[in-house]
Amino acid sequence: MRNQNKSAENILWFEQIDINDVSLVGGKNASLGEMYQELTKHGVRVPNGFAITTKAYREFLHKNKLEQRLQEVLRGIDVLDMAILKAKGEEIRQMILEAELPQSLQQEVVKNYQQLLHGHSDLASVAVRSSAIAEDMPGASFAGQMETYLNIRGESELLRACKKCFASLFTDRAISYRTHQRLRPSNVQISIGVQEMVRSDLASAGVMFTLDTESGFTNVILINAAYGLGENIVKGSVNPDEYFVFKPTLNQNFRPIIQKKLGSKEWQMVYANDGEEVVKNIRVSHTQRMRFALNDDDILELARAGRIIEKHYSDKAGRAVPMDIEWAKDGESGKLFIVQARPETVHSQKEQTETQFLQHYRMQEAGKIILRGKSVGDKMAKGVVHVINSVRDLEQLRPGKILVTDKTDPDWEPAMKKAGAIVTNRGGRTCHAAIVARELGIPAVVGTESGTQVLKSGDNVTINCSGGEEGVIYQGLIDFEIDRTDLSQIARPATQIMMNIGDPDQALRLSFLPNDGVGLARTEFIISNWIKVHPMALLEYEKMADMEVKQQIRAMAQAYDSMTSYFVDKLGEGVGMIAAAFYPKEVIVRLSDFKSNEYRNLLGGKEFEPQEENPMLGFRGASRYYDPKYGRAFALELQAMKKVRDRMGLVNIKLMIPFCRTLEEARLVIETMEQSGLKRGENGLEIYMMCEIPSNVVLLSHFAQFFDGFSIGTNDLTQLVLGVDRDSSDVAHIFDERNPAVKKMLNWAITSARGIKKKIGVCGQAPSDYPEFCEFLVQEGIDSISLSPDAILKVMQNVAQIEKRRLPSADKMASKSSQELSAQ
Repeated sequence: MRNQNKSAENILWFEQIDINDVSLVGGKNASLGEMYQELTKHGVRVPNGFAITTKAYREFLHKNKLEQRLQEVLRGIDVLDMAILKAKGEEIRQMILEAELPQSLQQEVVKNYQQLLHGHSDLASVAVRSSAIAEDMPGASFAGQMETYLNIRGESELLRACKKCFASLFTDRAISYRTHQRLRPSNVQISIGVQEMVRSDLASAGVMFTLDTESGFTNVILINAAYGLGENIVKGSVNPDEYFVFKPTLNQNFRPIIQKKLGSKEWQMVYANDGEEVVKNIRVSHTQRMRFALNDDDILELARAGRIIEKHYSDKAGRAVPMDIEWAKDGESGKLFIVQARPETVHSQKEQTETQFLQHYRMQEAGKIILRGKSVGDKMAKGVVHVINSVRDLEQLRPGKILVTDKTDPDWEPAMKKAGAIVTNRGGRTCHAAIVARELGIPAVVGTESGTQVLKSGDNVTINCSGGEEGVIYQGLIDFEIDRTDLSQIARPATQIMMNIGDPDQALRLSFLPNDGVGLARTEFIISNWIKVHPMALLEYEKMADMEVKQQIRAMAQAYDSMTSYFVDKLGEGVGMIAAAFYPKEVIVRLSDFKSNEYRNLLGGKEFEPQEENPMLGFRGASRYYDPKYGRAFALELQAMKKVRDRMGLVNIKLMIPFCRTLEEARLVIETMEQSGLKRGENGLEIYMMCEIPSNVVLLSHFAQFFDGFSIGTNDLTQLVLGVDRDSSDVAHIFDERNPAVKKMLNWAITSARGIKKKIGVCGQAPSDYPEFCEFLVQEGIDSISLSPDAILKVMQNVAQIEKRRLPSADKMASKSSQELSAQ
């Protein structure tokens, strides 16, 4: 261990410093030292290095008589005047760059640099990172205020980079940042970290958050990855891959990668070593772009490191602190390293009173969508577009305008505070524009690819980031309302109120609504919107006749191990995301219930689907599962479900069989599932059946020998009881769930299920559309009501009021309802 009289030192190695040394080495270096000392013993790799202390910075200023000159230049500066800010910043930076580092400091830096690189200073390179005292404070972490210099080789280049770091304390954005945060001048000191370079230029690098950056959901780890040095992700120069890992089941037994999304990753930052530039961007080949930048083992290793880091930084109550982490993969050794970690500064800083309120943005009218990208935040905004292509033009931006640009970097931060919303061509959800937008509390749509081409200065647009992962830009100024609900005031009834979900991208956000789990997770949405390919087309790919369709399928499945793994992995991830969002509550997953006409719309579907006169009553649901024409495709579905339960550890999912017409079908389906390793009762697996055909109601007690519970599908049951094709507009006026015949069937089903002590629920919109129908179901003794998310709060309050009226016992209610129906 080296000399521990830290405050007297100009140089301190990472092994000498910890999180308590912020005043000596700044937030970044203190964190690196803490991790190097404490977390490497737990398997987290941190590149070694040393810090040039704030004492050295003060001596540099004193030796060159700069303290007074700096104060004079900054006195009374108006950071909102971009021209003045730019002029003052340039003046100070030039003063620092022209000054000399004290000779004794130069000698110390060179000596330790040679020691770090074991005497091979002419062969290896280092990263030179700025680390300020006031950076990365809770609630105050605007991204990238000071500079980092990569691939620095040789003693003279290192000393030059150190002065550049000192000067970067006075970039325009850093001056503006400190003024915005009301930081005292005495707190403005800087340290420099000199750290071994990880050769990620030969592999990949990125950013990791130990929560979902949009919803604040803390049970996931979000990883962004791209090829080359990580600066491209931080600065939003590329659209990276995106991976989600579920924390609660992240251990040696499970591999809970619940989502993988391929980014375009157009550029790779590599070492230049030619001329003045030390790094440069090169184009990534199409083949590489269509592959994931990380394999599954890398993703899981990073996620485990993220968990270790956030637990180490637990607060006084022992709660893990959400972290913002930068990582890099060494292309020579194949090893993963953590190169930076700091507390997340948006969701982790919200007060408890903020989190109990739900804000819902609702458009007053439909609009024309003109652009899409990744949403940042959950808000809406409208205004006039201002396209800015260069940092030189930022002073033209007026308050409230919609800032549209290719990408942003820290130099843009002073002007970004004026924007009403931000739109970029490039960048993922952890890029600079996204981080700053979250901290400013404004919506942003990043990674649109063509924002600066589609949108023109002066256009009126409406930005909508309230609908999940996808951000949407509408033409024109569209009015919207904001509903604010105090969740602490929502009464929770005894009847379970569950949610219908099809879109996994919205699951994390929707999990914050009061709920008792998911009563209906539709696989059809995942297949049609995520996979888009008919499963038989993947199984019979080589035999397909349509070459154009084959080309499209090949392009979509290119990143996966095989055609069939594309289907299995994507479906498993979609279901896994929903299951993780609501874990450990039950999530009832309905297996596919496409009709033949809907299957035909999938890529390749026309080669495998029949033309049916009435698909609603044709080859659908359970009838497909054991049929030789579709059985192999159903087996892929079951592989996906098995992956979610066995490999991800999400055993909270229950599987539900739709449109099961006969007892023989029930038997065949259960046997088919067992053959794929999904045996009812094993590892807690429960299998439900949709109760949506009159035969299901009449023979419910017999179906119960095959199933653990039932969910009434009011749409199909109403259709078949009344003989109404619900796709036909000509007879739509007859379709009504409140018809006495339908209610009689509901009474029969609920009474039968309760008699044999099987759970029975209902999934459909009727309880939210018709309050009297909801009351009927509660009186009948329904166990659960599952609804679309927008109806949850209304129905929950309604059911609580119904129960509060001290209704008779369930048996009496059932008897009373039966008498009423008989009379009708």
